[in-house]
Amino acid sequence: MPADPFPVAPRLLVAGHGLDSLRVLQACRELGLEGLEADAGNGALMRRALASGCEALHPGESGASRQVSLAKACQASGLTFLGPRAALLEAMTDGRAMRQLMREAGLPLVVRPDEGKPVRVPVLADAQGRTISLMVRHAPRAGQVLAPVAWLTHEQRAYLGRLAVQGVKALGLVGGVGLTFRVAGNRIGFVDMAPGLDGDEAIDEVLLGLDPVITQLRLARGERLRVHGGALEGRGHARLWRLSLPPGRHFSGGPGLRLDRVERGGPAHFLAWGRSPEELLSRARRGLEELVGHDQACRLLS
Repeated sequence: MPADPFPVAPRLLVAGHGLDSLRVLQACRELGLEGLEADAGNGALMRRALASGCEALHPGESGASRQVSLAKACQASGLTFLGPRAALLEAMTDGRAMRQLMREAGLPLVVRPDEGKPVRVPVLADAQGRTISLMVRHAPRAGQVLAPVAWLTHEQRAYLGRLAVQGVKALGLVGGVGLTFRVAGNRIGFVDMAPGLDGDEAIDEVLLGLDPVITQLRLARGERLRVHGGALEGRGHARLWRLSLPPGRHFSGGPGLRLDRVERGGPAHFLAWGRSPEELLSRARRGLEELVGHDQACRLLS
């Protein structure tokens, strides 16, 4: 990736719409970049980007398969693609190919795809080779993500972070990816790798004090990671819910609560944070009851 693909007054297009592109657009404004959003096919995206004077395209929360085609379309159109190179994205779409790459990097592979429980480890890497792992997280059910993972020991979390960093360093990647492992007792095995953002970056923001979305944009601009040392230590406990909010509900906010949405009703990300699991639970219960009512809050917390 070029050391600095952005001019002085950059403009970039984000592939996505609504909640999917919200945090990227916010990060653009915070960095003094002009961000536009569009949810369309590759051809329409390229035309929109060029007509709007954009120099780069951010894939948003697109999966690996979509990012392969976006990366190739950007190359053909003369746009900078803010994601992994196409060859690496193609390996991410082929589980066997990526597992072979990680085997060559020295990572243990999962024995059976259904063995143990899955965890995800996000990793950020700069062009100078500095690489860090973020919070190890677990999805206890669809639409929920939490960290730290209570059933992992401190040593297991540290080991997962080291494995993730080791794997990404071997690829020479710049930017952000997420590695999935399965943990069964003391057995840990690599499963797959996915590019970029997945919508739960608020976990790292509140527990680590690091914004992965802003950091990803800085890395694409050729900047170095401002923190280094492998795995970062989080403070507190956080849990994120992906919700569909009924219209007209009041949310009063308060300490340890965050709500990301683009409309009063509809899709939203709700995050609760606490210094202890008990504080997290009490804050989450109050916020969820305001947003979705007592009965639904109880189901989401069970």
